[in-house]
Amino acid sequence: MGENPACPKKIIHNLGTTGKSFLSIGNNNCTAFHTTMASQDQHRYRLVAQNRKARHAYFIDDSVEAGIVLTGTEVKSLRAGRGNIAESYARHQGGELYLYNSYVPEYGAGSYHNHEPRRPRKLLLHKREMARLIAATQEKGATLVPLSIYFNERGIAKLDLGVARGKKQHDKRETDKKRDWQREKARIMREKG
Repeated sequence: MGENPACPKKIIHNLGTTGKSFLSIGNNNCTAFHTTMASQDQHRYRLVAQNRKARHAYFIDDSVEAGIVLTGTEVKSLRAGRGNIAESYARHQGGELYLYNSYVPEYGAGSYHNHEPRRPRKLLLHKREMARLIAATQEKGATLVPLSIYFNERGIAKLDLGVARGKKQHDKRETDKKRDWQREKARIMREKG
């Protein structure tokens, strides 16, 4: 929005919880509505499950957002915040990628149509992304590890999938030392400041 020299005075009025502001500049002929930048840049998603061990046990080279094929009771169970991907992994089979060993418990209010908790779940990716991930897993020591499951701003379940290489024991110790030093440094800065 360009500045109008005829309207030197700027006043911003907040319209409450709508995330929009009313910008009035000078007299009444220089008014406009705009959305605040904070609300446009804010990424809203609801985290369901996170694989915290993945970053400890693996070097994450690349990550990709993938969709998941879920049944209705699986979605309801995930919306309730139940699910575990700590021991899961992704593998290609028949030209598709599947998530194995992920645990989504049965939905309590589900009937006999409830899902199997540890069934393989198909992952939805573009062909180029899928080909790139499959090629990455052909390298020695590389595997596909889920990092988190979340619902995006549209309410669709997504999986953050990482291309990972295993860490050796000395790499894990080095990572632990760096993390402990960062904590110690932050504690010292809090005490001083």
